[in-house]
Amino acid sequence: MQNYDIAIIGGGLAGLTQAILLGNQGWDVACIDRDTPQTQSDDNYDIRTTAISWGSRNLLKNANIWQDIEGRAECISDILILDEDSPVELEFNAADIDAEGFGWIVDNRDLRDVLFKHVQKNKNITHMTGQSVTSFEHNSDNVTVTLADNTQIKTKLVIGADGRNSLTRDHMNVKTWNRDYNQTALVCLINHDKPHNGLALEHFRTQGPFAVLPFTNDDNGTHRSAIVWTVEGGDAQSWMDCSIETFQTAIQTRCGDLFGSINVVGSRAAWPLNVVKAHTYVTDRMVIIAEAAHGMHPIAGQGLNMSLRDIAAITEILKDVSDPGNQALLQSYQNLRSRDNWSMVIATDKLNDLFGYDFFAVRALRRFGLHAVSRLPFAKKFFMKQAMGATGNLPQLIKEAA
Repeated sequence: MQNYDIAIIGGGLAGLTQAILLGNQGWDVACIDRDTPQTQSDDNYDIRTTAISWGSRNLLKNANIWQDIEGRAECISDILILDEDSPVELEFNAADIDAEGFGWIVDNRDLRDVLFKHVQKNKNITHMTGQSVTSFEHNSDNVTVTLADNTQIKTKLVIGADGRNSLTRDHMNVKTWNRDYNQTALVCLINHDKPHNGLALEHFRTQGPFAVLPFTNDDNGTHRSAIVWTVEGGDAQSWMDCSIETFQTAIQTRCGDLFGSINVVGSRAAWPLNVVKAHTYVTDRMVIIAEAAHGMHPIAGQGLNMSLRDIAAITEILKDVSDPGNQALLQSYQNLRSRDNWSMVIATDKLNDLFGYDFFAVRALRRFGLHAVSRLPFAKKFFMKQAMGATGNLPQLIKEAA
């Protein structure tokens, strides 16, 4: 039997970040991951990029993580929003609100590599990889976690960070709201002739949004951007199987001449899109965070950012307490995070619906709305602050960096 203060189930970006923050506080933490670092370091394990908002950057700074990823992150200084084939556009400029940027685009592999290094050097964290959980057993003041190799861990608190198909959530018998969008996100990286100058393009289309996100230049100075192209579910496999020339032509058509001539580099990947929202986050000495609690549509690029808000809230709640599994503390976490998460889940869900309708009246309403926002300074400022992750009931670790 191995004893820990806190056991984190899941060693993805959220689970590793949570482990680091709690380890930095002095808690004795076990982070259990079914995949090994070697598996996750493979070039094709996860080729996605992630948008780190201004608020999330503050959290990573406070954890001393951002300093190691900053040189491999590209700032989003402008956001351009288009609707179908309309010339109507809405542009957000970070300079208009005296902000450094709305966020930063990072490669998931780079961020994961940095997180691994921080976990390895933190003496308070035991990283158990290639291990899966088979059962949980509750006692009066702890939970016993049994792994597939029969290792048993006794812990005061279990944090489930094990994704949308969470075993931890299932054990907690938590009900969820689920929706399959019948959409798939195709992701890849492109080279292009013209510099992006920090521009993120969000082009809303009936089949789903098409996004071009600014990425760092390669070692030769070639301009690069990341593509997140949402297609209807039945079309995804044909786009994955088509020739690189056909795929590249489709990307070029959707980019127009905004980035000049483009070339797809590396591999492409497909991610089915759905939403999973837990109705409650807490049971006896167990709590779920991140996508175990709320997996949402990527239309606004807020998935990991909402997860990091969860992580900041738990970290602040557990500071200077004697029992991390105290039920009142865990309930305060749910009270802090539930409304914020529900709001973002519903907002992304309805936004995807709104831009998916091809009826004339709905198109006219959308374009009227874009026009209105572009002409109302207070409305533009609100949406820009929202994009930065600078609104709502924010944990202190999100509000400001040390």
